[in-house]
Amino acid sequence: MNTAQFTPAGTMTAEDLGRIHLIGVGGVGMSGLARLFLTRGLPVSGSELREWPSLAGLRALGGTIHSTHEASNLDGVDTVVYSSAIPQDHLELVEARQRGLRVLHRSEALAAAMTGRRTVAVAGTHGKTTTTSMVTMVLQQAGTDPSFVIGGEISEVGSGAHHGTGEYFVVEADESDRSFLIYRPYVSIITNIEADHLNTYGDLATLEAAFADFARLTDPEGFIITCADDPGSRRLAETLRAEGRRVWTYGESPDADLRLSGMASSAQGVRYLAEIEGRSLGEIRLPVPGRHMGLNSASAVLAAYLLELPVESAEAALGAFPGVRRRFERKGVADGVLVYDEYAYHPTAMTLALQTLREVAGEGRLIVVFQPYRLYRTRDLQAEIAAALGIADELVLLEVFGPGELRQPGEGSVALVEAVPLPADRKVFVEAWDDVPAEVTRRARPGDVVVTMGAPPISLMGDQLLDALLVRTAGGGDAAGVGTGVDPDGAAAPAG
Repeated sequence: MNTAQFTPAGTMTAEDLGRIHLIGVGGVGMSGLARLFLTRGLPVSGSELREWPSLAGLRALGGTIHSTHEASNLDGVDTVVYSSAIPQDHLELVEARQRGLRVLHRSEALAAAMTGRRTVAVAGTHGKTTTTSMVTMVLQQAGTDPSFVIGGEISEVGSGAHHGTGEYFVVEADESDRSFLIYRPYVSIITNIEADHLNTYGDLATLEAAFADFARLTDPEGFIITCADDPGSRRLAETLRAEGRRVWTYGESPDADLRLSGMASSAQGVRYLAEIEGRSLGEIRLPVPGRHMGLNSASAVLAAYLLELPVESAEAALGAFPGVRRRFERKGVADGVLVYDEYAYHPTAMTLALQTLREVAGEGRLIVVFQPYRLYRTRDLQAEIAAALGIADELVLLEVFGPGELRQPGEGSVALVEAVPLPADRKVFVEAWDDVPAEVTRRARPGDVVVTMGAPPISLMGDQLLDALLVRTAGGGDAAGVGTGVDPDGAAAPAG
């Protein structure tokens, strides 16, 4: 999407939007924005065909939720908000423009909500949601009561958005459609830069240039934080410093401003020692495992330090960090099988997540139930995705989730499953969503770890797997599996 269609952040506030209607309000990003507006006391409606879990909370806050897309949903509305997932010919979007209503992309509406606050914007190819959540909890622990909108839900809070009374507004900045160039941050955090969303950017150089443009939008009185261990963000830091901008880095690299040492990860969590400007900040501990989690937390520690907040607040907040839903989320245990859910779909994030799950599995096996996200990514990064999936002991693969994309014969998961370096009996492509629980229960044994991973619909699968395993516990027996002899043009989708 061209950013020329977007209006950069200005003086418009959320209150200027009047009565707000959000198309596709059930998604994490849109429901978070709706929650923010509702807790700010603004009148909000939305339309959503699927009954997502977030909708009950929005209704409880006074939101009006329509279960159909109709022109009449816009009666009395002043502003219509859409996301990049909504096609330009959507009935309600066309109607809004015909009526002359104010039409805003989600990022434009979010920018209006941030007017008058000091924005902390978190960008990067991986780790945005987790890092945004960590920064938010650190600011909360320090007593600043920040507003926030996150592309996920902090497990402890049960929400991805909040209207706070303090000066800070923490936001996850999305590079996928260039909409992060709308914001005017006081603090910019860039976790890493790798090739992704090349349908928008074309190549890595253009993507890196966009991240540089994003960083240059940072308030001169504020600062930019990048990871010294990541080649992409390291190059960015060098470029920005040469321009005289205020850049601070974190990582295990010897020249990082916030230097981490002695990092260790286990199933119980991750810990490391932190030092900055010759000062020891002591040991930072997190109750969630993964070295990448340690790196994400370091950006929050550095932000707290530079904002002159008590380091003790960062230590306490991170020591109690509960994780983020769909990011290494433990769903439950049934029949001795531990089930997790994980959002990762880019090969680097998948590799990090699966390596961490290996630590959790211990002597047990790791069974991955994966739904790729977007045909172009699955095609362009097939070798890398296949290598990541090869970390698993067993793989159950669903068809690519690519709304609005046209799949050619032989493209998608049929090609991907062949590329995964696992024996034929340890990997399977399952065409029908309803057949997945039976396939998993056939394969899983007590002591195993199962993770549902990938595109948004797969988050609904974890509970179904637990239910199927409970039936097996009750004496239902092993369900019959399904094979690979399926129509390659079939698409897996959740029932209903």
